[in-house]
Amino acid sequence: MLILGIETSCDDSSAAILDSERGILSNIISGQDNIHKPYGGVVPELASREHITNLPLVVDGALSAVKCAMGDIGAVAATYGPGLIGSLLVGLSYGKAIAFARKIPFVGVNHLEGHLLSPFIEEGGVHYPHLGLIVSGGHTSLYSVKGQGNYELIASTRDDAAGEAFDKVAKHLGLGFPGGKTVDERAKLGLPGAIHFPRGMARREGFDFSFSGLKSAVVRYIEENGIPDSETAMNNLLASFQEAVVDSLVDKIEKVVERFSTPMLTMSGGVAANSRLRAKLSSLAENKGFTLKISPMKYCTDNAAMIAFAGY
Repeated sequence: MLILGIETSCDDSSAAILDSERGILSNIISGQDNIHKPYGGVVPELASREHITNLPLVVDGALSAVKCAMGDIGAVAATYGPGLIGSLLVGLSYGKAIAFARKIPFVGVNHLEGHLLSPFIEEGGVHYPHLGLIVSGGHTSLYSVKGQGNYELIASTRDDAAGEAFDKVAKHLGLGFPGGKTVDERAKLGLPGAIHFPRGMARREGFDFSFSGLKSAVVRYIEENGIPDSETAMNNLLASFQEAVVDSLVDKIEKVVERFSTPMLTMSGGVAANSRLRAKLSSLAENKGFTLKISPMKYCTDNAAMIAFAGY
């Protein structure tokens, strides 16, 4: 059976085709970075309007990529939340309309469940139990994944998400939106210990994350010292900031792993593409003796493949 997946929770319009026997056949994404870049963040009204234009195009693209027609689709899976209300409404309505017209099943999928399961897309099946870390622009949460549909929230951010901190710091430095990829690339050229920034919740009990204090500390540094006027100084600042974000995540995860004695940790979401975070979590996994599974790079950001997979 072929399943059409639809994802429109934020500013990416995506459609994917999943074959119940062969896995993901196509995954088409249309982003809106150029639309929102002048505003330094996603404008919800603009995002939903773009989805109205882009969604039919990506659906057609996903179908064309595997040389099939809408009549070949046996079920539809679409994101129902969480996300931007207007954006969600576009994808949900579109998916339901297709299912109603074709008289085929419709499955609403939680966006976070899609991320949680995305590390297993290319394996075709999910391994239980495990701990699942979602780290993105809108979410930084850690779950105990006990079985299909059985997820217990262990920790979450008390304020900003990790990806939001990346974007806001990049904005203050005039590096554009979104900022995560730029920070990652330039931080590779800098010294992570050049500037000391605080690690959120480092001395607090519990497993929750916090990034607002770190973000504020970087903004204060910029206000007091100005935007770095050399490549070296800028790269050092970005490397130091990134190291603080990564340490905040890894330190808490280490505590959770020790507490729950997990055999496996997964990581998904846009920030899961960060090279420094991948490296330090890989080292932690090797030292602590657990398996680390990270979403393939193409499935880190919002995509319909993970929605089709979770829906199936």
